[in-house]
Amino acid sequence: MLYPIIGYGHPTLRKQAQPIDKDYPGLDQLIADMYETMYNADGVGLAAPQIDLSIQLVVIGFRPYDEKTDTYLEPAEEHTLINPEILEFIGEKQYFNEGCLSIPDIHEDVLRHEGIRLRWYDEKWQIHEEEIHGMFARVAQHEIDHLKGKVFTDHLSTIRKTMLKRKLNDVICGRVRTAYRMKPNKK
Repeated sequence: MLYPIIGYGHPTLRKQAQPIDKDYPGLDQLIADMYETMYNADGVGLAAPQIDLSIQLVVIGFRPYDEKTDTYLEPAEEHTLINPEILEFIGEKQYFNEGCLSIPDIHEDVLRHEGIRLRWYDEKWQIHEEEIHGMFARVAQHEIDHLKGKVFTDHLSTIRKTMLKRKLNDVICGRVRTAYRMKPNKK
């Protein structure tokens, strides 16, 4: 099932998401639906708050890039993060151009750590604690922000946010076109 994605300005995006346990109703189907929703929207990550569920669940899926052959590899690298927790930030901070399915048509350079030590449960409720780097670390930080009630524009300077104010207001008011379904903001 494809879920509609909520946009910037929706109150759920600013809530602290709640942890879940293995008895969460319909969890396997929800995870499958989140992957389907993410891929349908051409995303690489989706947090449950983006589909109006304030729970600590994230799906990440992207095709790794091979610099030697200048191609994207198959299959997609997928990670289901349940109740993820960043234990440590690793390395230098680097800029990378980010976008967000909840903030369509806006892409900005965001400064994040190149790696993190992350603890999470997967869809089989196996616990993981790993140091991760690269695209996985970048997307995980972005999506875990959603679980904390943050969006990527929160990392921008005041002047950049001011410059984006009109575009952000367009998202709040639903004046954006997307190839995926968006849920209108609550009034």
